[in-house]
Amino acid sequence: MDVLFIDWPCFGRANAILALEQMGYRLTMFSHKDYQERLSHDFEEEFQKALSKRDFKFCFSFNFYPLAAEGCKKRGVPYLALVYDNPHVSLYSYTVIYPTNYIFLFDSQEYQKLKRMGIRTVYYTPLPASTVHNSISAKQNPVSQKYRCDISFVGALYNEAHNLFERLADVNDYARGYLEAVIEAQLRIYGCNFLENVLNNNVMEEIMRVSPYANDKYGVETPQYIYANYFLSRKITSLERTRFLTAIGERFPDQLKLFTLNKEVQIPHVRNMGTADYYEEMPYIFANSKINLNISLKSIQAGIPLRAMDIMGAGGFLLTNYQADFLDYFIPDEDFVYYNDMEDLLTKIDFYLSHDKERKEIAENGHRKVKENHSYERCFEYMLSTSGFRK
Repeated sequence: MDVLFIDWPCFGRANAILALEQMGYRLTMFSHKDYQERLSHDFEEEFQKALSKRDFKFCFSFNFYPLAAEGCKKRGVPYLALVYDNPHVSLYSYTVIYPTNYIFLFDSQEYQKLKRMGIRTVYYTPLPASTVHNSISAKQNPVSQKYRCDISFVGALYNEAHNLFERLADVNDYARGYLEAVIEAQLRIYGCNFLENVLNNNVMEEIMRVSPYANDKYGVETPQYIYANYFLSRKITSLERTRFLTAIGERFPDQLKLFTLNKEVQIPHVRNMGTADYYEEMPYIFANSKINLNISLKSIQAGIPLRAMDIMGAGGFLLTNYQADFLDYFIPDEDFVYYNDMEDLLTKIDFYLSHDKERKEIAENGHRKVKENHSYERCFEYMLSTSGFRK
């Protein structure tokens, strides 16, 4: 069975390749610099050449790409896409409706939104996680001492100088005050993302004046979608992560290690360890941290973020903000723990740092459920079954 695998440097690439090969599929790797574009004649030509070389059972990619959808439709090859980004603007391409598409989303609210729009090619599934690096092997690794943490956070702070929100610096006083109020309100609410809905006409006119956006003829995404998810959500996430990590540093001095791309970030009493490699370092951090934090990107409305699945997959204890989709697959305080606000987060950190037995039992339960129900093999089996494929 031949599969065309759209190859790009994504998280989970090696895990997906291994899982498909173990399931008996023979992979042909395809890569092209224009894979994210909506129009590229060169991609189209090279992709058609690749598709013509074998009788492919299906084409697969992490995330959905309109050019791949176009090419698969032309040759009648099923296209399976596992989307792990949210937002993912390519989902608003006209190509999403092609009948050869089978697009799997990890955020149930985004899935429901597209279904309500009449899109019949989308499906829902939680993201998979590797359990190859389990807690025992990670803790026995001779270099793992570097990654031993009381508390760890692995992720971006979205505080780079060129972030999109800074493009709105010149809006008028009314719009600035309105956006600041919206940001502060959304910071206090979990389980409901209202950003798109509250960008009214007056504010949108001012935003568009200082930082215009218009979709091209190949997509139907609205300006509200772009500003809410790419401008505001990332700014809110930056503020939330920075505030929470600062509060943890104050309450638990020098007990929190931050693994992030920006080595220049300084938070009082927090150790910035720099970036961590997804395969070679992150599993050991997760397995060797007493408490692993997940502070979700605000544009992920209900879904279980990849970071959270990877933490449990590595046998780590997960302390996360509330995300509704967790409750469909895991039991709070049995498989993972969630917090409601900053004070609740600090209280639960204090409790689980001093209650080893309870913390370890929760980590073991979460790891077992991920291993049994959310491996890459299980995820592919579900996607293939849902798509109607049989080997």
